[in-house]
Amino acid sequence: MINISIIGSTGSIGTQALSVIESFPDKFRVVALSAYSNWEKLLEQILRFQPCAAAIIEERAFRSLKDNLPPSSPTKLYSSEEGVSYISSMDEADLVLVSSVGISGLKPVVSAIKAGKQLALATKEALVSGGSLVMSLAKRYGIVIRPVDSEHSAVFQCIGSDREFLNKIILTCSGGSLRDFSLERMKSVSVSQVLRHPTWAMGKKITVDSATLMNKGFEVIEACHLFGLPADKVDVLIHPQSIIHSMVEFSDGAIIAQLSKPDMRLAIQYALSYPDRLSKKWSDTDFLSVSTLSFEKPDLARFPCLGLAYAAFAAGGASPAVLNASNEEAVKAFLEGRIRFCDIYAVTAEVISKIEVIKADSLENIYYADSQARLKALELIRRLEKTL
Repeated sequence: MINISIIGSTGSIGTQALSVIESFPDKFRVVALSAYSNWEKLLEQILRFQPCAAAIIEERAFRSLKDNLPPSSPTKLYSSEEGVSYISSMDEADLVLVSSVGISGLKPVVSAIKAGKQLALATKEALVSGGSLVMSLAKRYGIVIRPVDSEHSAVFQCIGSDREFLNKIILTCSGGSLRDFSLERMKSVSVSQVLRHPTWAMGKKITVDSATLMNKGFEVIEACHLFGLPADKVDVLIHPQSIIHSMVEFSDGAIIAQLSKPDMRLAIQYALSYPDRLSKKWSDTDFLSVSTLSFEKPDLARFPCLGLAYAAFAAGGASPAVLNASNEEAVKAFLEGRIRFCDIYAVTAEVISKIEVIKADSLENIYYADSQARLKALELIRRLEKTL
């Protein structure tokens, strides 16, 4: 029996992880759950899975959760980021799945590693912002990070025991909701258009990041940290069918790919059961119904955020943390209708150019760079709002 804590249990990955866990009652048990503010959904999950602990960050949501949890419940409640960090390191957990949105996942990741927990990671921003710190801690504590992103899970599966022969990683992407839009057309797209992802059902923030290809840029940075390759050894290809989730090339030129219908539960299940494979099949891939598998090179003129991610990683230090923070604020502003779609890149690029590069060797430095980037991004967003 593997005891699991889920950080971000009310989001898309968290809820799908619970469906996987529920399919294997003899393999997995939920011991802790957490959310940012969705206390109603967290309450449902608590009543369903009866964990020994649960945490919620927002104070008002904590009070609502506490008021509505039956007195007979065995679940002990915790509040704030400290509460989330606690349940990511609690003795009862064997494995921690971190699936919260944004840099909020960084502290729980660090707490889990320091507590010697096995780690399944779906929060890419933790590695984008603090990759060097996270990987050095993982090495020190002997933790193998199990990636949950479909692309990195694919790479993880393809490499197997042949990591010493790894030559190149090829990350695939659907191209997002605006894959076929011209640059001129992108300037006037609506939020609803951007949120119509052709393949995946995801949260709003990651769906916007998919449309800008910033999500793929983040995944390049993540792959460099996870698999120890320089950025020029991590390529990106647009693959509209989303059947090949990524590929690896070895030193002899052999290329191995992982293929399946797009269903995040497969990657989640593998991360939870690694190194074993469980028998549950979430979908079948019928190659006779797939008429073609096509690929194209990303157009950096239309999707400059991808190039910006490569540049931020090359700059080193806390530059990726600045990239992540400014992008978070810009995406939030776009979703709120305060800036245009193309302004996401404009804000992020200007912040990157203005913020001094500092080392990213401590949580303090990473969060300082993050806060400075957000302040600058908000200043630029306020200026852009006046032009709408």
